[in-house]
Amino acid sequence: MAKQHTSSERHACRLIGIARSTKRYRSRRKEREMSLRQRLRSLALERPRFGYRRLGALLAQEGQKANHKCVYRLYRAEGLVVRRRRKRLARGTGPPAALPQRSNQRWSMDFVSDCTAGGRTIRALTLVDDYTRECLAIEVDTSLGGVRVRRVLESVLEKRSKPEAIVVDNGPEFRGRALAGWSEERRVRLQFGESGAR
Repeated sequence: MAKQHTSSERHACRLIGIARSTKRYRSRRKEREMSLRQRLRSLALERPRFGYRRLGALLAQEGQKANHKCVYRLYRAEGLVVRRRRKRLARGTGPPAALPQRSNQRWSMDFVSDCTAGGRTIRALTLVDDYTRECLAIEVDTSLGGVRVRRVLESVLEKRSKPEAIVVDNGPEFRGRALAGWSEERRVRLQFGESGAR
């Protein structure tokens, strides 16, 4: 019976013009993928902070043949996505600052954003006296860096005396060298607090 099956298979392959080895081919992809998946899982357990690219590089070092798309697909299927922690900037510490008792004792400075009808983002630097709630300056532009912030403060100081402190958030414009240098020169303390806390 087996001989008859073999001859009929041979005959059928000859009729349609394919080799018997092609007909009998069994893909080893699933076996290879399972082994790759297991190795990927164990590497991810050894190195939990590695993403799929670095794990793929380790597999390549071991001689495993798999492109980055395949590694990414298996990485996602195994639920190995690395959850990265965002760096937190240092926040203002200590008890809340006492309320100012007079004008020019303490100012607050912050940025607000908006966009034009055409979709272009604009930023506004606002400077307020915390005692009188008077708006001392509003500077509007598409980009406002630390040097520009310094220039605004200098123009305000031409008209009034300097404060003891200015409350700002942890934005890069306020933490940069330009404002730190100005603070030292003018002997005005920068009081860092949380954004939107004022």
